[in-house]
Amino acid sequence: MEFYRTHVLVCAGTGCTSMDSRLLRQNLYEEIIKRGLEKEVKVIETGCFGFCNLGPVMVVYPEGTFYCQVKPQDAAQIVEEHFIKGRPVERLLYQHEKDTANVVEMENIEFFKHQKRVALQNCGLIDPENIEEYIAQDGYFALAHCVKDLTPMEVIDIIKKSGLRGRGGGGFPTGTKWEFAYKSQADQKYVVCNADEGDPGAFMDRSVLEGDPHGVLEAMAIAGYAIGASKGFIYVRAEYPIAVERLKIAIRQAREYGLLGDNIFGTDFCFDIDIRLGAGAFVCGEETALLASTEGRRGEPRPRPPFPAVKGLFDKPTIINNVETFANVTKIIRNGWEWFASMGTEKSKGTKVFALAGKINNIGLIEIPMGTTLRTIIYDIGGGIPKGKKFKAAQTGGPSGGCLTETHLDIPIDYDNLIAAGSMMGSGGLIVMDEDNCMVDIARFFLEFTQEESCGKCPPCRIGTKRMLEILDRITTGKGTPEDLDNLEVLANTIKSSSLCALGQTSPNPVLSTIKHFRKEYEAHIYDKKCPAHVCQALLSYKIDPLKCKGCSLCARNCPAEAITGKIKEPFIISQDKCIKCGDCMTRCKFGAISKE
Repeated sequence: MEFYRTHVLVCAGTGCTSMDSRLLRQNLYEEIIKRGLEKEVKVIETGCFGFCNLGPVMVVYPEGTFYCQVKPQDAAQIVEEHFIKGRPVERLLYQHEKDTANVVEMENIEFFKHQKRVALQNCGLIDPENIEEYIAQDGYFALAHCVKDLTPMEVIDIIKKSGLRGRGGGGFPTGTKWEFAYKSQADQKYVVCNADEGDPGAFMDRSVLEGDPHGVLEAMAIAGYAIGASKGFIYVRAEYPIAVERLKIAIRQAREYGLLGDNIFGTDFCFDIDIRLGAGAFVCGEETALLASTEGRRGEPRPRPPFPAVKGLFDKPTIINNVETFANVTKIIRNGWEWFASMGTEKSKGTKVFALAGKINNIGLIEIPMGTTLRTIIYDIGGGIPKGKKFKAAQTGGPSGGCLTETHLDIPIDYDNLIAAGSMMGSGGLIVMDEDNCMVDIARFFLEFTQEESCGKCPPCRIGTKRMLEILDRITTGKGTPEDLDNLEVLANTIKSSSLCALGQTSPNPVLSTIKHFRKEYEAHIYDKKCPAHVCQALLSYKIDPLKCKGCSLCARNCPAEAITGKIKEPFIISQDKCIKCGDCMTRCKFGAISKE
């Protein structure tokens, strides 16, 4: 075994990779060789650390020095200052905007202080392409314990007692689902991992697969043992090339080590896993549509019952769990159901991973105990709203979720509280909005997404969402009528109650929640023909303040519609009839003389 005095962990998740983290790793490696340190310092590519807007990120152990926004050209200075002279490079350390002192250790950064990493435990800690590093973190010990020491029903009982619920959005008790499949009689059963993550702004499952693929493989094998399945499939979208490549490597390594395949750990248990690539259809996140696509058919949902646990893939009993659900399983088996059940709330145990995005200072991947308040997420972990803007809303549950407002900042985040607030947990997307966001436009954006992603199989979703989108288009272009609000609510409730699958049943949620919490914004669009947030282009008007205008003519010279006229050194004016509301004049004005109303 080789020993090194220093380990340098460089994030190689999708976010940091897009910012040249691999070139950074290569430059570090070359500098280390140049200085003769190759037997003392080891550079390792890891999964996502979570602090995505500060990438590329790297951590130096054993001291735990956290570097952020590291560029490939910084490699030489890091090697010289840190690895040779033994002092951190101050300019690359994290600095909180409210504090002038740099923070050296990762655990002392506010972003990480309030988190509890369970599903993300190994992400950013190990090389995801090295099975031995996973085993060194007690990997595959849970599988060995299950197949050698426990009966299938004992495994299921542990998962049931833990209180683990599906992290893909539905929140169904995982152990109960496994028990249904266990009791179903068939000559073949299947385990399917749903990695078809399609919510705008969501990257939870992708990051787990990129940072800890063996954790998912081991959990799927445990599930296979529990229900009596010998075959598993991971349905992952083709747009996740790094995740797909690391899954392929992990599956190959697990087979080589005898951890997948025949007679695992010298027992009669046999289990293997294959990958199925999804083409990017959002509806294939719905379990019956996913199964159809896995079989090679068009990805459309079917009525239930029968449920997949009774009649699923190829008409055989099948359990389907998403990536995050599986990522919790091995930890529950190793640490005991009591440990997992001690976290969270009465009906929502454990932790939840969220992709924190939008109008927030700290964008990234977070994992918090169930019951953490939205205020803690926004202001402690997220660092608040940029530029001192006011928090307005947070969209949870992706395009199928709903908006939480200031009044919800102190409610504990769990499955039941979110539903009571008119939203939902979903898979874990959390998009933050500030005072500059128009909530009517936000509702239109999410509905446009779900309407486009509708498979078209059932009329309520296919036709109803189209009609709702047309109404929202009218409202945001100043053509809305008072009847439109009533029609929106009637259509939304009809679609929710009559659509075939969860895509249609939840697609009206953003509209209903924004009408409930921001009705005055809808009324301003309809009655006053104004967008209070100054977002909806058709309702804007640009005006020049004659007291501030210097008559430089810069706006007029660049107006594509020739809507601005005037004389040099005298105030210019904008013709509202000609103005196309592009905003270019406001952007170019150096004196702040142009405003939008």
